[in-house]
Amino acid sequence: MGREVHDSRFRHRYLSHDALTHQLKAWVQAYPHLAHLQSIGISPKGREIWVLTIGPEPERQRPAVWVDGNMHGTELAGSSVALAVAEAALALHTEAAALPDDLPEHLRHFLQEVLFYVCPRISPDGAEQVLRQAGFVRSAPRRNPDAADKPYWRAKDLDGDGRCRYLRLEDEAGDFVASPHYPGLMLPRQIDDPPPYWRLYPEGVIEHWDGETIPEPQWLQDTPDFNRNFPWSWQPEPEQLGAGPYPGSEPETRAVIDFAVAHPNLYAWLNLHTFGGVFIRPLIDAPDSRMDQGDLAIYRQLAAWGRSCAGYPTVSGFEEFTYQPDTPLHGDLTEFAYHQRGCVALVCELWDLFHRMDRPRPKRFVEHYAAFEREDMEWLAQWDAEHNQQRLFHPWKALHHPQLGELEVGGLDPIIGIWNPPPEVLPEICDSLTAYWLRVASLLPRLAIAGVRCTPLGDGYRELRVTVENRGYLPSHGLNAARERPWNTGVEAHASVVGCRLQDPGMARQTLGHLDGWGRGLGEASQMPWFQRSRGNAHQTSARWVIQGEGEITLRIGGPRLGYVTRTIPIPGDAAG
Repeated sequence: MGREVHDSRFRHRYLSHDALTHQLKAWVQAYPHLAHLQSIGISPKGREIWVLTIGPEPERQRPAVWVDGNMHGTELAGSSVALAVAEAALALHTEAAALPDDLPEHLRHFLQEVLFYVCPRISPDGAEQVLRQAGFVRSAPRRNPDAADKPYWRAKDLDGDGRCRYLRLEDEAGDFVASPHYPGLMLPRQIDDPPPYWRLYPEGVIEHWDGETIPEPQWLQDTPDFNRNFPWSWQPEPEQLGAGPYPGSEPETRAVIDFAVAHPNLYAWLNLHTFGGVFIRPLIDAPDSRMDQGDLAIYRQLAAWGRSCAGYPTVSGFEEFTYQPDTPLHGDLTEFAYHQRGCVALVCELWDLFHRMDRPRPKRFVEHYAAFEREDMEWLAQWDAEHNQQRLFHPWKALHHPQLGELEVGGLDPIIGIWNPPPEVLPEICDSLTAYWLRVASLLPRLAIAGVRCTPLGDGYRELRVTVENRGYLPSHGLNAARERPWNTGVEAHASVVGCRLQDPGMARQTLGHLDGWGRGLGEASQMPWFQRSRGNAHQTSARWVIQGEGEITLRIGGPRLGYVTRTIPIPGDAAG
């Protein structure tokens, strides 16, 4: 196992597509019995969308969790955290020292039977664009095919410094002023501010320019937003910006949808974004009063772990993360995973910049993003100088723009310090989110054969009764939101015999239904000390066959979500009875 497998470069810097691919292939080469790499799709620019499957016999289906990152081009930290989860999943089977110190040994053994699907970069084209020249890329550096030929800004490095920052153009009607204390920091203009005044535009050129009109930069218009392109509650443009022409219209999102549908064994889904330092859970289109209360109790348990492991709060997407109150977003990935695939699904906005600024939490968490005062901006500039190697703010310098003439270039590059954490703090973020996700993965159901009883009935017949049970936290159907989906089948038992025969061959295959889990989440009434109680033995069920003669019977019990357990049982003759 070479250095490239263990140096964990992704914990200290953001990887290009080639470097990320190299890391994934290095793991597969080092651990071929544990890791399987597949490309689930190809981006329009020819880059693979990788999924790494981790677990013994990685092709054998059984309960699984999914982690993805870098759905949005600028949000690079998600790839690092996803790779850290992959590293920890490998460590479950190899190096215990790489695991969280407080992971109990019994959970480690449990997690060794969980499959981990890791997709570190949903948008390789978007991430590569950002890494190579910066500038804002919501999901991918392309426009919708039906976008109008109207003027728009296209990012371009005009001064040759390798980064796309800002252009500022002096204007008596400008809406920004320069900070007198921090070079490169621009502040919203106020009534009392003396000139000069400035207009700010992204470093680049105007496509379809008419020679006169300077367009307002539109970060989300005429470009796909992958997190608005999933089937659940999808709405077309212009009702939902970034939605695309139809659900799954983008090759990247279609690859994820197809993988999810082909893998009903998924029970938990973590969609990594930046920034904010918060977990966002369903529902995104309705208040908690309309959510299944059993599901909500499980999310309360996740919220407790989110706070203890990462220090992040967990909020309702609808109640605290709609950009306009009572105006839900549509086509969200985690809503698809929750409602249509029955997963414990949530977003994590990595990088708790607001908490580090010691800003009080607003009534709705999303208000953080629109409530920066001048003092906050100056704090950010000072922090950048002292703790971020001045990656954010650069002084201005003169530039001749090919369309707008004389102006200045410089100012803010928000990639490292706002949109993503500095590489210096990446290791702690990777560690905290890995500890959190291992806890969530420990919730998965686990099917087991709990008992086998073979009873003589006389005349060469025997009754074989097999008891199966779910020893995991979650029920076999996952969360209640998708329990009734046609694909969400329960446990089946199939018997095949050699030598002996079944009295009723039609009973060879039996439908046993879903099995309860032992978990209840937090705040569930049955856990309260004034009347604690269990739900009987709904976690168990049994199958029965009547067998004639001597031989053996092989049982295959399970389903597409749980995987299968097998047992071969000898059936003795009468003399042995």
